[in-house]
Amino acid sequence: MSVSRRNFLRNSALTMGAIGVGATSSISNNVIATAKNIDNPNSLTSSISPIEKAAKPLRILILGGTGFIGPFQVQYALDRGHKVTLFNRGKTNPQLFPTVEKLQGDRKTGDLKALEGREWDVVIDNPSTLPKWVRDAAQLLKNSAKHYVFISTISVYSDTSKPIDENTSLAQLTPEIIKLADTDPASLKFEETYGGLKALSEKEAEKAFPNRTTVIRPGLIVGPGDFSDRFSYWPIRIERGGEVLAPGNQDDPVQFIDARDLGEWSIRMVEQESFGIYNAVGPKTKLTIAEMLYGIKAITTSDVQFTWVDTKFLAENKVQPWVDMPVWVPPQGDEAGFTSVSNKRAVDKGLTFRSLADSAKTTLEWFKTLPAERQAKLRFGISQERETAVLAAWHKRK
Repeated sequence: MSVSRRNFLRNSALTMGAIGVGATSSISNNVIATAKNIDNPNSLTSSISPIEKAAKPLRILILGGTGFIGPFQVQYALDRGHKVTLFNRGKTNPQLFPTVEKLQGDRKTGDLKALEGREWDVVIDNPSTLPKWVRDAAQLLKNSAKHYVFISTISVYSDTSKPIDENTSLAQLTPEIIKLADTDPASLKFEETYGGLKALSEKEAEKAFPNRTTVIRPGLIVGPGDFSDRFSYWPIRIERGGEVLAPGNQDDPVQFIDARDLGEWSIRMVEQESFGIYNAVGPKTKLTIAEMLYGIKAITTSDVQFTWVDTKFLAENKVQPWVDMPVWVPPQGDEAGFTSVSNKRAVDKGLTFRSLADSAKTTLEWFKTLPAERQAKLRFGISQERETAVLAAWHKRK
């Protein structure tokens, strides 16, 4: 595998739709409504009804908070009885949470004045990509907050050739790149530097809050509100019915985490004052690509047939893992461990997972609320025309 291909999988593949990182989504109240649990219509997030109040209410500052996982995170914190303050530019989904305190500023320009002279128990940093953003905020807040939670990514890992845990080596950047990240970040090639920048951002958080930092490294984040279509492609395609191109070997592993599970657990980590580094990936135990596809099929009424096409043939026909075939990466070579990330530490600290059926069903219901022109153009996943052509070539070869 080429370096550029490996960088794409390791870095940019995990960023679209992530928490405030280059997001172009607009999460409105229909996301919240779709995500409500059927047994608890007053809650936006929890699969447990009712939501118990936390033992101790906290003052929580969330940097961001209105992107992908933010709304679920905020609502769960409110349901648990915490007082939440949001700090952002006021441009993304400003209609959300009208009763929550909102401070306005811009980390891109260094405008943090609204944070001065205030105190919180904990800061949750959702959207940061650049070390400078973390450095500026963390240094300002280190004496006015007790705990810093940084939402990172598994893209920080440099070696994906074998199973990954929190001790796996991290991506490194050259001194020139590090300097540019502070002085001219627009000149950086995002797909090549994202993981390294996140790794440096983790260090900035830990430097300002020594022994008081929680670093959460999610993988692919899915669920209602994900405008990247990476996971959404599968329930959308399967519901359409007919012959579906299914990639690789049926027992190839896949990993992802529902945004609601991630958001809720981050609040519980705050309540526990759980410091350290944690991979936030799911499900709890191994899930294969076949189990995922048949599980999604079960929430539809479509009559579909999966045709499994091997990795070599897909490569010959330029069908890309993760892009044309979302969620899936063949566990081979340099990417053998890409979808074998350990979540043991996080599970031991209470990370729980919704069912595949829940994630697929709510994602599909939410997607159907989008405008027709948006539904007609998926951002990830093979086009219908190409899928038909590849399947025809496969059958002819067979």
